[in-house]
Amino acid sequence: MTSGPEFVTTKEELTLQIGKRGARQPSPSPMCSSFATGNKQREGTFYEFCTYYLKPSKMKEFLQNFKKNVHLRTAHSELVGYWSVEFGGRINRVFHIWKYDDFAHRTAVCKALANDREWQERFLIPNLDFIEKQESEIVYMVPWCKIGTPPKEGVYELATFLMKPGGPALWGDAFERAVNAHVKQDYSKLIGVFHTEYGLLNRVHVLWWIENADCRAAGRRRSHDDPTVVAAVRESVNYLDIQQNMFLIPESFSPLK
Repeated sequence: MTSGPEFVTTKEELTLQIGKRGARQPSPSPMCSSFATGNKQREGTFYEFCTYYLKPSKMKEFLQNFKKNVHLRTAHSELVGYWSVEFGGRINRVFHIWKYDDFAHRTAVCKALANDREWQERFLIPNLDFIEKQESEIVYMVPWCKIGTPPKEGVYELATFLMKPGGPALWGDAFERAVNAHVKQDYSKLIGVFHTEYGLLNRVHVLWWIENADCRAAGRRRSHDDPTVVAAVRESVNYLDIQQNMFLIPESFSPLK
């Protein structure tokens, strides 16, 4: 499978920079599928997907400034990964993932950042004018997936799928089979599968690590000839509305490289 974020915030809210975990249950009948969402979320841990749209002339300076001051931000919460968007939609974007224990934790981080004078003065205030727009999305990791570790430095692909209304109870099993069929191809490493809680609902993000873009292209050609992958994808796309992807380059300070 090949490859969103919804809450646009004001500059005052940019101090936060920084899923409902999609659980599965037996598929409902078509009459009630639009109301079915799956089992309740059992754990508080979630991730925030942030996308900053930067002025083209300021992107290099913005990233240099963040690299110098990243320790001030990560003192408050865990950075999972930080990437520049190479292609797949609008460029001059940075995409980053932050981890929180629960919503109380995120609120506490927000308050701490707002009162962190060093963070405000050294990074936030000087760089606000470099940012055109910010998008934020809250996601939970699906129950059948854990955060993966890349085998070495490489590149990443974020594949985003807008599924039909009904939630994982409707399309979760088919989606899992399609992802795992690609995992078995072994041309990429699954890092995480995330289900949106706040943002555009019924959206799933799949984050892959790949050694390089050519390895990804070669692996895709193999998967197109694999009858198991083809069958799994054909089943899953019955529940798919829109699909897109981004090719991501990790920054030097990103924990995921």
